Amino acid sequence: MNRIFKALLAIGPGIFAIGYTIGTGSVTSMIVAGSSYGMQLLWVLFLSCLFSWVMMEAYGRYAIVTGETALFGFRQHLRFGKIACYLIIIGVVFGQWNSLIGILGISSNVIFETLNLFFPALEQYQYTLVLVIAVIIIVVMNVLLWVGKYNFFEKVLIFFVTIMGISFLFSLFVVLPPTKEILKGMLPSIPQVEGGRMLVAAFVGTTMAAATFLSRPLFIKGKGWGMDHMRNQKRDAMSAALLIFFISGAIMAVSMGAMYYQGQTVDKALDMVYALEPVAGKFAIAIFLLGTMSAGLSSIFPIMMIAPMLIADFQSGKLDTKSTQFRVLVIIASIIGLIVPILDANPVQAQILTQVFNVFVLPLVIVGIMILVNSKRLMGAYRAGIILNVGMAAAFVFSCVISYNGVLGVIQYFQN
Repeated sequence: MNRIFKALLAIGPGIFAIGYTIGTGSVTSMIVAGSSYGMQLLWVLFLSCLFSWVMMEAYGRYAIVTGETALFGFRQHLRFGKIACYLIIIGVVFGQWNSLIGILGISSNVIFETLNLFFPALEQYQYTLVLVIAVIIIVVMNVLLWVGKYNFFEKVLIFFVTIMGISFLFSLFVVLPPTKEILKGMLPSIPQVEGGRMLVAAFVGTTMAAATFLSRPLFIKGKGWGMDHMRNQKRDAMSAALLIFFISGAIMAVSMGAMYYQGQTVDKALDMVYALEPVAGKFAIAIFLLGTMSAGLSSIFPIMMIAPMLIADFQSGKLDTKSTQFRVLVIIASIIGLIVPILDANPVQAQILTQVFNVFVLPLVIVGIMILVNSKRLMGAYRAGIILNVGMAAAFVFSCVISYNGVLGVIQYFQN
C-alpha cells in the first residue's frame, strides 16, 4: 500500500483528473453499460481516454510554458475570450453541480443499503437516514476544503483513488469475462435501443470532462511545476489517462461478467453488489462498496471546488481557498448537491442524465486551447506540433459528434 501511495503521489496533478473522472457517475455509467450491452461501448471509453490524454497534455503544456491558467489565458488572448469564458463557466458549473446531485444521491444510498443489509429494521427509516448520511458527507467535505491547501487535497484524493482502484481491480478478478468479448468491445457500434445515444454521451461526459482540462493549469501551479517539469507533466497526463481507462474498463467488465449473461439490469445502487454476492459472498459486497464509496467521495471533493476555481481562474489566474468567495460557492454547491436525497429521486437515473450535460461545452474548451497552444508569441518553441494538433482536431470532431448524440438522447429521454 505504501508503494502504491508513493506511485500515485508521483503522478501529481493527474490525480485530480482521476478524481474528477472516476466518480459514482462513471461507476454508474460503466455498470449500466456492462450489464446492458456487455463490452460494446469499450471503444467509446478508449477514445474518451485517448482524447483526454491529448487535452491534458495541451492544457498542461500551456500552463508550464506560459505560467498562466486556462480561463485567464482565454480572457487575455482570445478575441471573444470573455464571452467564451462566461459560456464555459456556466456550462461546466451547471454540468458539474448536476453531477454532484447524482453522486451524492448514489453515495448516500449505497451507504444506507449497506447498513440495511445487516440491520433490516432500518428500511422504514430510509428517507431520513439517506438524507442524514448525505448531510454528514457534505459537512465532512466542507471541513476538508476549508482547512486544506493543494498538497493536502492531493493526499486526500490519493487515499480515495488508491482504495477505489484496488477494490475495482480485485472485483475484476472475481468475475472475469472472456477475453474475446472484451476485445470485441473495441469495434465501434452504438446500442440500437432506447437510451443508447444518451448512454454514449454520458460515457464521454464522465470520462472526457471539460472540468478536468480547465482545472489542470491551476493544479500544476499548485504543485509548483515550471519549465524544469515538462517531462513530469507529459508523464503525468499519460499516467492519469491510462489509470482512468483501466479502472473504468474493469468496472464495465465486472458488470458484464456478473450481470449481462444473467440478463440482469441496474435499477438501484446495490444491484451490482447483489449480482456479485453469489460468486464471492458478502466479501464482494464489502470490496465493491468500498470502491464505489471511494469513487463518490473522490469526485465530490473536487466538484465542490469547481465553481470557485473557474471564477478565480477567470478573475486572476490564482486560487485562494481561504477567500470568502471560495467558501460561499462551496456552500452553495453543498446545498445543490442535497437535491436528490431531499426529493428522494432515483439517483441512478439522475446520474446518467446529468453526465450528458458535461459534453455540451467540450467543443468550446477544445477550440480555445487549440488557438493558444498554436500561438508562437505565447508558446515559442513549445507550440503544438503536428501530432498534438491532429489529436486536438480529432478530439474536437469526436466531441461534436458526441454532443449531437447527447442532444438527441436528452430529447428522446424527455419525450418518453
